[in-house]
Amino acid sequence: MLSDFDFELPAGLIAQRPVRPRDHARLLVYNRKTRRIIDEHFYNLDKYLVDKTSLVLNDSKVEKCRLGFGSTEVFVLETLDNFTVRALVRPGKEFLPGKTTRPASALRVETLAVDADGVRTLKLSKELGDPDLDKYRQTPLPPYIKPDESLAADYQTVYARAQGSKAAPTAGLHFTRRQLAELGGRFNIIRLTLHVGLGTFAPVKSDDISQHKMHSEDYFLSAKAASQLNKSSHLTAVGTTSLRCLESINRPFTEASGSTDIFITPGYKFKNVDSLVTNFHLPRSTLLMLVAAFLGSVDELHKIYQHAITQKYRFYSFGDAMLII
Repeated sequence: MLSDFDFELPAGLIAQRPVRPRDHARLLVYNRKTRRIIDEHFYNLDKYLVDKTSLVLNDSKVEKCRLGFGSTEVFVLETLDNFTVRALVRPGKEFLPGKTTRPASALRVETLAVDADGVRTLKLSKELGDPDLDKYRQTPLPPYIKPDESLAADYQTVYARAQGSKAAPTAGLHFTRRQLAELGGRFNIIRLTLHVGLGTFAPVKSDDISQHKMHSEDYFLSAKAASQLNKSSHLTAVGTTSLRCLESINRPFTEASGSTDIFITPGYKFKNVDSLVTNFHLPRSTLLMLVAAFLGSVDELHKIYQHAITQKYRFYSFGDAMLII
């Protein structure tokens, strides 16, 4: 049930800004065999990684996909053609089927259709890439973080390469270039791409979580990455997006591109991922359900989260990290 994944979080523990340097975030280490919790810092991650593990990173880069026009917003999820997009909007009453909205003097927006989940199909009067729209483009910081474009660089991993995400793969935000270089001297580092979209951050609305339908997200696995994965005896996924991509592909790994709508909940049998680096997630979210599945216990999830709250860990996108081994 959805209520199994609820918890109370003091508002003061929702991180509004990242820790600097990035790797000075705190790290909660949890051992599934011993059920032991260790309080650490992310710069000591290497001390707790399993010997000979491979770190798997999602190198997707966040797009400036939010068009902000004061109180009106168009959050572009998908481009159908140069003028037609699928998007979340605010306020919804301004974007009804057949209605044309003018959020700025430079733009008219016609609403062609509204899906059951509120996603609109919109026809723009200008191409989405038109320079006239540049001043309205914003980094899609989550709604629980106060809008601040000065945080745009902080909301990208240092290894981001393939542009296409609508939200950051936040577990990777903790790495610095120096730390990655040092880790690369001891562990194999493998990169894949999964573009983060509604599949990751859409809320669960059904009390029966088995009725929730995940939106698909596009991924790409190179031939080089596939070869590295096949040679790895132990995989540590950095982030739930890396994990979902790995669990969507069968061994032996081969070069692949496609989309996944995999929804991982308690009871799921993991076939590829052995350890997980992740952040602390929102109540009732699919990410929290995935972490509970990886822990193998909803009760252990609540125990760990209560410990994190008591110890004043910072939560959500700019918050602290957890390593599950």
